[in-house]
Amino acid sequence: MSNYYSCLPHDQIREVFPDVFFVTGTYSGDIGGASWQFSRNMTVVRDGDALTLINTVRLDDAGLKNLEDLGTVTNVVKIGSMHGVDDAFYKDRYNAKYWAMPGMQQDLEVDVELTEDGEMPFSGASLFEFKTIKLPECILRLDREGGIMIACDALQNWINHDEFFSDDSRALMQEMGFFTRANVGPVWMQFNEPDAEDFRRLKNIPFKHALSGHGEPLRDTAHEDYSATFSRIFGI
Repeated sequence: MSNYYSCLPHDQIREVFPDVFFVTGTYSGDIGGASWQFSRNMTVVRDGDALTLINTVRLDDAGLKNLEDLGTVTNVVKIGSMHGVDDAFYKDRYNAKYWAMPGMQQDLEVDVELTEDGEMPFSGASLFEFKTIKLPECILRLDREGGIMIACDALQNWINHDEFFSDDSRALMQEMGFFTRANVGPVWMQFNEPDAEDFRRLKNIPFKHALSGHGEPLRDTAHEDYSATFSRIFGI
């Protein structure tokens, strides 16, 4: 398994809603010619005995044992083009079905393409697609607890840095405005140049909670908080 992305420090899997789990780990690598180290999150949805991994983060042996105790890893889902370094590890280890949007670039063979009108990896799910951006990305809405949005880079909720940041990345990302409640990812925005129409459509979808690829779970007030952010950034 030496060909896979390294297993880096992470915390424990926690159940944030019934049958919805969350774990925070580390990304370390070069982006745009600079070295970065910051935290990232994996969401796990349990549907019966089947586990779906979204925004994968490789776990150590103890973490994998805890994951396997929850159920059977059945699906690996890529919802953001800038994530996915650990997808191959989980797909190969568990012979999992691999889901990704059309147009996403990866070395893995895609078993099922994620589309708004297509098959979903678990029951009670729907898909929101960003239609005006350069790199494909979507959000999965889980029809539980009043609506849980599972996002990647577009929606973030870093309130502050955590133990998975390097000092240099923490200082730079503070300056760039990453540490903002219910944020739209600054680098994601800069690269993708989204149109306000995407966020106008997103604002019309009911939800209460959000689990993002970066930052803490946002409970109960997610729709109001993100709507205020969209108004501030896009004037909608």
